[in-house]
Amino acid sequence: MSRHRVVIVGGGAGGLELATRLGDTIGRRADVTLLDRNRTHVWKPKLHEIAAGSMNMAAHEVDYLAQAHRHRFRYCIGEMIGLDRRRREVHVAAYHDGDGREVTPRRAFGYDTLVIAVGSQSNDFGTPGVGEHAMKLESQADARRFHASMVNACIGAHAQTTPLRPEQLKIAIIGGGATGVELAAELHLTTRKVVAYGLDRVDPDKDIKVSVIEAADRVLPALPPRLSHATQALLAKLGVQVHTGARVAEVLRDGVQLADGCVLPAELVVWAAGVKAPDFLKNLAGLESNRINQLVVRPTLQTTRDDDVFAMGDCAACRWADGGTVPPRAQAAHQQAMHLYRQICRRLAGKPLQNYTYRDFGSLVSLGEFSTVGNMMGGLVGGSLMIDGTIARLMYLSLYKLHELVLHGPVKVALDTLARLIARHTQPQVKLH
Repeated sequence: MSRHRVVIVGGGAGGLELATRLGDTIGRRADVTLLDRNRTHVWKPKLHEIAAGSMNMAAHEVDYLAQAHRHRFRYCIGEMIGLDRRRREVHVAAYHDGDGREVTPRRAFGYDTLVIAVGSQSNDFGTPGVGEHAMKLESQADARRFHASMVNACIGAHAQTTPLRPEQLKIAIIGGGATGVELAAELHLTTRKVVAYGLDRVDPDKDIKVSVIEAADRVLPALPPRLSHATQALLAKLGVQVHTGARVAEVLRDGVQLADGCVLPAELVVWAAGVKAPDFLKNLAGLESNRINQLVVRPTLQTTRDDDVFAMGDCAACRWADGGTVPPRAQAAHQQAMHLYRQICRRLAGKPLQNYTYRDFGSLVSLGEFSTVGNMMGGLVGGSLMIDGTIARLMYLSLYKLHELVLHGPVKVALDTLARLIARHTQPQVKLH
């Protein structure tokens, strides 16, 4: 009898956790394949730390080839570009290296069970100038690019003999959600650390300015008001300029123009407002999608028009008990990965599938090394509870450790954590290149 073929498209948090679990459990009696356009995985909620320079990405990357070898699944590099549901094949684009040379040709992968977990990307809502003048934090490459630009801006200002231009050393973050707020807090700390390494002609308090621009009337608009107000008060204390109720009309080469005509000078602009699923999912092989390209799924996480195609994470429109859709959070991707792991095992055993129910454990917002890590706990306590300080920070760190434990197990996680603690005392406090 032929082996059952499970293909997972997308090696983000949920996709990689699912591939690892399935490989460990059914890797000897089924073919588990993970497809991703990158060679390594980094937990997406950590991208703002890589961008700011407070985290060394090399110490946290997971190599897909090595992970596949250790956990009995197959990894293939490439980006999904199409789907043939009749022949049950995923079409993957050719992969080229940095010099444009073809490494792997265009290929097709057959499946019996397909899981689409390609995550989300920024939604610029058609705002002029975003593509030309703004950076995004969708990938490791985006985070590295922003960090290099930030360090270069500091070095350039230090070497400059003429007065700073109005936009120099000004950073505008468009979007006051979790990514924007966390990046602003990290940058307040890391830019000062960068300047401390001999760039004494730059005054961090006078020259470096970070702004957060939010169209809603408060930052973190998706979270309870009391958490938003506490976060905004801390940002103000750090000197971060917060502009709420401000809609962006256009991103300029040297700043941001608001709808009221005001122009905020900025050398670096980050777009962190709104998300959508990748554009190729819209009308993919006749599968049902919503207005932000998410694949509509049933409670079993099967797509509405094909029992063999599942979707999970940010790219799936899954109904929640309150009538809305499950929010695009890391905790949802983790829960859905664990649910799908059990359901695929049931599918191979010929058992009926069970429905997925999202459990809301609240929201955590990290504000760097400062005393507050805002936290709103929901379903975990049966109501709502706002916590901050050390307890909240430990809970935030535990989310990442939970992800690492699924991928590596307790022994490797303990050793890696110890190695990072030791390295912190022998390496610069902030990444300088």
